[in-house]
Amino acid sequence: MLKELMGVKRKLICSVLVAGLSIGMMAQTAVAAEHNWRFANLYGRGTAFGALYEQLGKDIEKLSDGKIKVQVLYSGEGVGTTGLLSAAKSGLITMAAPFQSMHAGEFPAGVVEIGLPGGTADTDTLYSLFHDKGWDKVLTEAYGEHGLVWLEPYIQPPVYVLTKKQINSVEDFKGLKIRAPGAYGKFLRNLGASPVSLAWGEIYTSLATGVIDGSIGSNMIDHRDGNHVEVAKYMYKLPLAGAQVLPILVNQKAWNKLSADLKEAVWEATRLHATAQLEKSKQWESEAVIEMEVKGLKWSPIPNDADKKAWTKAGETLWEDYAGADKYSEELISIMKKS
Repeated sequence: MLKELMGVKRKLICSVLVAGLSIGMMAQTAVAAEHNWRFANLYGRGTAFGALYEQLGKDIEKLSDGKIKVQVLYSGEGVGTTGLLSAAKSGLITMAAPFQSMHAGEFPAGVVEIGLPGGTADTDTLYSLFHDKGWDKVLTEAYGEHGLVWLEPYIQPPVYVLTKKQINSVEDFKGLKIRAPGAYGKFLRNLGASPVSLAWGEIYTSLATGVIDGSIGSNMIDHRDGNHVEVAKYMYKLPLAGAQVLPILVNQKAWNKLSADLKEAVWEATRLHATAQLEKSKQWESEAVIEMEVKGLKWSPIPNDADKKAWTKAGETLWEDYAGADKYSEELISIMKKS
């Protein structure tokens, strides 16, 4: 009898435990299922910047007390680099960190936003342009027309071009096929090169097989993480752009489902991300140059005055060209000129 009672008792305890675990799992699932976001970015797993995007996802989860769960999608995982903007607009993904130059035809103002050749490298000036001078208002409206919410942007270091053969003067760019989307491509075309638009993950193979003769990276870290120096060893001394500013975008419908406190949590996470991008990218840029030099990176000769003049001239017409792209580009450039 005692054995039977003990057996019944064990069954009851097990039933209670199973029920408790089920309720706990259901509650946890309910919290997790409240807002499930897919966040796509430009970089592959294991890269320096890929880790920063992963941290952004974790910060959103933490600051939202787990009410927003973020699945981070890396380069090549479901959405191609050129499809990030349209995927975020359609709701295929919830959040995106795109490279605006890849979407020049779809969103012309993004090319101005990222920074045209000849723009400032001063981060304080850039911050003021976006937050004090009015760029934030223009970009909020511009992205809003596409069903996207524009959050805290982040700054990355200068853009340099890496080539398979040494560039001794700007004349050597003539005829070279260089991966350089958007305004960077137009800039290099002004120097006689032929720009090619490729995703970051395609650069190494394209350089190795001769599909292209050179490539820009979003920054030095891109070249380092892509091991590009293994197949192209020469870096030109002058940057195409002094700095880049990139956005974090969220699908408007998904954003509208959030409460005010959850919206603020996401905003705060993107602010933390912007700070980390600026701090880490400066550190990583210095480290990347050293690491690439150890692997054989060679710098071009110091450009002479004629080359510097030609470099400046190549970018002179771009501002006016892009001002005519649409009303938002015109507004952004007008504000920039006044500043």
